[in-house]
Amino acid sequence: MARQKREEERENRIAMEIVVDAYDAQERAMGWYYYLQEQLQFPFTAKCLAERAISPLQVKDEVEVIGMADEVECAHEMFVTIRWEKRGLAVPLSQLKPTNSTEEQTREAIADWHYWVNMGHEF
Repeated sequence: MARQKREEERENRIAMEIVVDAYDAQERAMGWYYYLQEQLQFPFTAKCLAERAISPLQVKDEVEVIGMADEVECAHEMFVTIRWEKRGLAVPLSQLKPTNSTEEQTREAIADWHYWVNMGHEF
């Protein structure tokens, strides 16, 4: 995956609001988890951007995102819960793009996560 161009405003938000005071991978993961939990307005609709071996979603599938997955599930990557076959299923947030009808705050937070991943950052 090609890395994207550096965005100073986004870099500053990530450094000062999300991973500030994070000294290790676990603290960075929890910084992201709590940031996303606070910023994402559930439920919202999203489309699948890419297939992943760990997810049943296919490109262009539209899903309803109903919450964050448990903290334990998000120790290495951010997962959200989608409505799936009468229950919830955790899928990678990096796999989803919110639809245009999704609130701006939610779209920006997801764009922050996509940016982090696309820049090659890890916890």
